[in-house]
Amino acid sequence: MALLFLLLRPILLLSLFYFAPISQSQSAAGEDFSEELLLRPLPDRKVLAHFHFQSRTPHSTSNGRHHHLFPKAVSQLVQKFHVKEMELSFTQGRWNYDQWGGFDPISSNNAKPPGVELWAVFDVHHEQVDDSWKNLTHALSGLFCASINFLESSTTYSAPDWGFRPDSGSLRYGSLPREAVCTENLTPWLKLLPCRDKAGLSTLMDRPSIYKGFYHSQRLHLTSSKFEPEGGGSGIVLEQTLTVVLQPSSQRTGRSYSHETNLQPSWSLTSIFGRKVSGRCVLAKSSIVYLQLDGSLVAELDSLQKENKISGADKYISEGVGRNACFEVSVKPDRVLEELKGLEKKNPSVLYEFSVDKYNESRPFDLGLTWKVPVAWSCQKAPLHVSRFLMGSGNERGAIAVSLRSTELTDELLHTETSEGRCKLEVKVFQVVPWYIKVYFHTLQVYVNELPQAVSDVVEKMRVSPSIDKVSPGVMEMILKFPCGMKSAAITLDFDKGFLHIDEYPPDANQGFDIPSAIISFPNFHTSMQFLKDDSTDKSAILSKFKENSAILAYTEVLLVPLTTPDFSMPYNVITITCTVCALYFGSLLNVLRRRVGEEERLEKKEKEPGLLRQLLFKLYAKISGRPLEPVESTSTSSSSSRSKLWFIILVAGIAVFWQVYYG
Repeated sequence: MALLFLLLRPILLLSLFYFAPISQSQSAAGEDFSEELLLRPLPDRKVLAHFHFQSRTPHSTSNGRHHHLFPKAVSQLVQKFHVKEMELSFTQGRWNYDQWGGFDPISSNNAKPPGVELWAVFDVHHEQVDDSWKNLTHALSGLFCASINFLESSTTYSAPDWGFRPDSGSLRYGSLPREAVCTENLTPWLKLLPCRDKAGLSTLMDRPSIYKGFYHSQRLHLTSSKFEPEGGGSGIVLEQTLTVVLQPSSQRTGRSYSHETNLQPSWSLTSIFGRKVSGRCVLAKSSIVYLQLDGSLVAELDSLQKENKISGADKYISEGVGRNACFEVSVKPDRVLEELKGLEKKNPSVLYEFSVDKYNESRPFDLGLTWKVPVAWSCQKAPLHVSRFLMGSGNERGAIAVSLRSTELTDELLHTETSEGRCKLEVKVFQVVPWYIKVYFHTLQVYVNELPQAVSDVVEKMRVSPSIDKVSPGVMEMILKFPCGMKSAAITLDFDKGFLHIDEYPPDANQGFDIPSAIISFPNFHTSMQFLKDDSTDKSAILSKFKENSAILAYTEVLLVPLTTPDFSMPYNVITITCTVCALYFGSLLNVLRRRVGEEERLEKKEKEPGLLRQLLFKLYAKISGRPLEPVESTSTSSSSSRSKLWFIILVAGIAVFWQVYYG
């Protein structure tokens, strides 16, 4: 038998080396990766850069499967914690819904609240959801080098019912508004990419250029179809997006205009990122850069060309941008896509597509946009402008107010006729309040056009989960219906400020405590961007994402509530005084004891060895005076000094005991 094995061993080794590459190629065939970048000029002289990376892998029955493109750490999270869907975002700054838009897929999906936001849907029993959430937070904390593990506590996360997403029971939501975002979070995020930041579009992510922007949000969205009842689906899809709003340096042209503030600054990839793209990632199936002109910008350019009587007003759509009189693009686009007009789209946007496949290190890709004429436009806003603020003063009580202002939507956008008086604008409110902010939900007041309204007339549905001290936060979910013709509305809630234990205060307690952003959504409004239908459009991950109907939502400001804080210097004063008294007591006691021992030693030494001259003088004095010879007495005053020092020690000890009893 051993001889047969030795004879067959070379054949087995050859078959192993022959079939191993085939199995690896078959496993890698189901995985794919794509990278895309969307650039868009903004009305306030800024530039939006939206990076979109998508990785996809089919499901595998083996837990130790080797992945070629898909990050293995993310696959292990899905398998170990049974995650159906998850989203994690790190955000610095706040999205400007008025200037940067609030009615497009980017603002609905990538405009996130400051700090860290995490939500996840699990496919486990209801009793195991909290345990899976806690384990997931610890795993993500180590993976992204952040304090996400603070969301483990039940006081920091909530279980929304229908106010955030329809997944009831298996959804958990938490946020850390004060979490700082830095390169320590971006580096692990880039390590999930197959080429990291060494090749492809990710090479543009220069750390100083990104973090000096006005807004920066890195997002990770994960969907898994493994736990679906049918067992099919597209496997695990990982979307990594980085949305940055940058201020390009102004580059003047040779012309001068009276309205110089309307002249947009010219920019390029080198000017805003400090780098060029020297080629695509070799592992990516597609590497594309898009330049988007907003629909309102396209309409404004059309009107400028018509006013100036420039022929070929649509040439920048059909023939490219080389002959356009309003702006100039440094690189000729491979294709120009025009958005299809829908019911909610008065003006379609335009996309210029640039493929990075034909560029390399000797011929890098550096897209630039140069404006020739001043132009002013505004992005399409959300149905209502939302803001939140605090009312009241003092450290005892206050109120939370949510203000809603109309953005003058047209009847076409509302899909109904306002003349009949039956038009209602539906608004959904989801708000999480920490347990130390004791909200009285029965004090809810609603104002429409600055007039008080009955709560039952406006609030259609409401779910309240009161907070429990040191156990869970307060959750409020509401559906409000306002008349479409309203100009403004507001809702207010009264609250009392609680007291914390001294160990529960953060190091910067005097700065205040944060209330996470509230989420305001509009269920009747959805946004999507659908371009001309062809095969190549479906292959683009970002264009496919834009085709999906995204709910319009907005995040409010993070509120900073000052609470009553104790005098943290008082324990320091007590400790200092107590240590001083103890030092005086024990120091004096040791000093006295040490001095007495030294004096007794000197007296004994003098008694044993008396001086000869001194003895003769005492004998002579005794004979002359006729008195008997007396022993020599010590001139030391040790007894009197010891007695006085003993009284001092007793006094100091009495003062220490009195201070400890009455002031300790």
